[in-house]
Amino acid sequence: MTTRDTVLAAAQRLLATDPTASMAQIATAAGVGRATVHRHFASREDLLHEIGRRSLDRWAESMAEAGLAEAVASADPERIRACLDDVIGRFVVDADEHGIALTDPTVVNAPALRERADELFTQEITLYAAAQAAGLLRSDVPARWLGHTVYGLLVAIRDALLAGDIAPRDAQALVRSTFLEGGAVR
Repeated sequence: MTTRDTVLAAAQRLLATDPTASMAQIATAAGVGRATVHRHFASREDLLHEIGRRSLDRWAESMAEAGLAEAVASADPERIRACLDDVIGRFVVDADEHGIALTDPTVVNAPALRERADELFTQEITLYAAAQAAGLLRSDVPARWLGHTVYGLLVAIRDALLAGDIAPRDAQALVRSTFLEGGAVR
């Protein structure tokens, strides 16, 4: 792992628990000097922008690795359901790893990152719309609402993990069941 990657990983971990952490605190968490951090990132905003960019890259990779476009194009309910399960599982892992990019104003309001996030969200929505058409998800709500629901669950799971309210091994199943089955008594 490069020094840059070490700094980014430490920043992601630290900022998930302390969103106001300074560059000096990030340097300490990474085990490097503050000058080293500034050699790679001129400002805190530059660091957050890179975390956001990498998070968006991972979002795109997760959808591609799950075969989202192919599942949507197939219109096959079994393939779509398998893709839903896969995508949600990947998103949960990513939320734990890149939680700061879900909520930090510097990241979510940067124009270039916002534009790319909107494009990826539109791609993701095609899966929920296909699942609605296949009878897998309720069709009485907009597909975009389903996307916002998944986002909310990812923020919730990140917060629950940080608070120690749930075990990491249960995170994927909790998000899947809550999204796909709701909170009703089983």
